[in-house]
Amino acid sequence: MSLKVTIEANLKAAMKAGQDDRKRVLRLILAAAKLAEVEKGSGLDDSGLLGIIQKEVKIRRESIEGAQHAHREDLVAASQAEIAILEELLPKQMSDEELLAMAVKTADEVGATALTDTGKVMKALMPKVQGRAAGDKVSLIVRQVLQNRS
Repeated sequence: MSLKVTIEANLKAAMKAGQDDRKRVLRLILAAAKLAEVEKGSGLDDSGLLGIIQKEVKIRRESIEGAQHAHREDLVAASQAEIAILEELLPKQMSDEELLAMAVKTADEVGATALTDTGKVMKALMPKVQGRAAGDKVSLIVRQVLQNRS
């Protein structure tokens, strides 16, 4: 079953159960997916949808930081609840050790030897970890691997 069908089924269940927060977050994901489909001119596959979900998680994490600085615990709690709902849709996240091993293997595959090869490694690695690791985390680990090779 595709991710979009799963989200739609979860939305129906949330509507029947009267779960307003869950309903709102799932509708937001479906709306963002629809917008991306219109912009792209074709349907989204699961990896595109995972990218949208990760983007929404990142947005909420950034809003948590801002809310903490403003001492708005109500906004922090709301954003954390939304992140929990979004993370249910994402596949199991990779551990740092798994990500490091995959980064080393990919760097070997593309022949990366210096920090200037970060783009090559990222281009090859991101499709392999789509949905299972955030891009900023992947970038940080790739840079560490390449710095150790220099």
